[in-house]
Amino acid sequence: MTNMTQRQARVSAYFDLMTDESHRQFNDIGKVQQQVQKPRNRKLCEDLQLAIRRAGLKDGMTISFHHAFRGGDLTINLVMQVIAEMGFRHLTLASSSLSACHSPLVEHIRHGVVRKIYTSGLRGPLAEVISRGELTEPVQIHSHGGRANLIHSGELSIDVAFIGVPSCDEYGNANGYTGEACCGSLGYAKIDAETANKVIMLTEELLPYPHNPASIKQDEVDYIVKVPRVGDADKIGADATRMTSNPRELLIARTAADVIEKSGYFKEGFSLQTGTGGASLAVTRFLEDKMRRHNICAGFALGGITSTIVDLHEKGFIRKLIDVQSFDRAAAMSLARNPNHIEISANQYACFDSKGASVDMLDVVVLSALEIDTKFNVNVLTGSDGVIRGASGGHSDTAVASKLSIIVAPLVRGRIPTLVDEVITCVTPGSSVDILVTDHGIAVNPARPELKQQLENQGINTVSIDWLRERAELLTGKPNPIEFTDKIVAVVRYRDGSVIDIVHQVKE
Repeated sequence: MTNMTQRQARVSAYFDLMTDESHRQFNDIGKVQQQVQKPRNRKLCEDLQLAIRRAGLKDGMTISFHHAFRGGDLTINLVMQVIAEMGFRHLTLASSSLSACHSPLVEHIRHGVVRKIYTSGLRGPLAEVISRGELTEPVQIHSHGGRANLIHSGELSIDVAFIGVPSCDEYGNANGYTGEACCGSLGYAKIDAETANKVIMLTEELLPYPHNPASIKQDEVDYIVKVPRVGDADKIGADATRMTSNPRELLIARTAADVIEKSGYFKEGFSLQTGTGGASLAVTRFLEDKMRRHNICAGFALGGITSTIVDLHEKGFIRKLIDVQSFDRAAAMSLARNPNHIEISANQYACFDSKGASVDMLDVVVLSALEIDTKFNVNVLTGSDGVIRGASGGHSDTAVASKLSIIVAPLVRGRIPTLVDEVITCVTPGSSVDILVTDHGIAVNPARPELKQQLENQGINTVSIDWLRERAELLTGKPNPIEFTDKIVAVVRYRDGSVIDIVHQVKE
């Protein structure tokens, strides 16, 4: 016998003694002999079609995207066009959020390419079409933390994740701030990269190996495609994430800052988050003077990080920034250079079943609302016409987890009341909300009598939610109720996966 024959005989004899079929499957020494070194560039694909074919995409599968570029995203439309041309149908699209720039998805819905959608939010023509019942199945609306929970539960199982980055190396090491398309934190892409069966990375630039720091790592990436553009970073900070100059919103923001100052939570090392929306983001502008006057430094700021938050950090008023999504280029560049600007995943940010969610360490959160009712329930999803035009985002995640949740909103918008008897769609339950700040007064949830007493002891006047409701109706009159059909167009999921509300098709 040759040495090779003797070795084969020894291995075969070993497996002959095994009765467990799970061991027998390894008895294939021929495979070992046939192995050759894989080519170094095995991940690089010459075009998107090749990457999709190699990933094994089939009809009915689930594909995912992240929304780090917000309104400047170019990746989803590019990928979906190629997928449609390749003839795929009945896909589930799981994007962490969708914006007005994704209106080309309308045609993919109409042609049967997309059958179902999981997302945090919808805006623009896409939201209009879905609100009018054109999607085959109801869209599943989740919070940012809720998306991670749905993935963990197995309900949302991603077959192929498409991750757009400004640059990466030939093995897929990438971050969101090296390159022209500087989007900052890839917090919403991280869980997709970790859990998807296959990961296709789209990049504008290939860099020498090893590229670091790596937000998405090489052992999470299957295929890489170089494309001209993945996103326009200058459009990240538009609309909902742009600092307001509206006098009414600034008045509300100033009042909210006064509430924080007198709440009992404004002390050395406190933590904060400000959500999207003009008044919510502007609160930080008025907190600076208060922090300087009281010689107070916040321990950390959480969530979507803006240039205003970065400015406070660099002035020494916030020690650390915990960033799941960078809301403008200034925030993205801060993440690139500053070791105290920390990138986290959506799971670490706000997931209900996470082993450690940062929202659970949050003292104060300031959030906006499309509607709020007399039970303090909040709607950030549907407009006064019943059409979807917003996002769940981290609203319900942060409201329930923080020690103090403040909703800021004008009492009326145009001739439409913001404060109503019952919200059209409940995204955040009133039990999670502590204070409503409007341009006509401040209302404290009756479930927090000690907070009401604290504010009044500090000279902050409050009114009842019912008084504000009556004033809103006095200013606007009573709007006609919206009519809906029986068709369900969206299901609103709470952060633990439970159904909190249903959205019906608007009756034409």
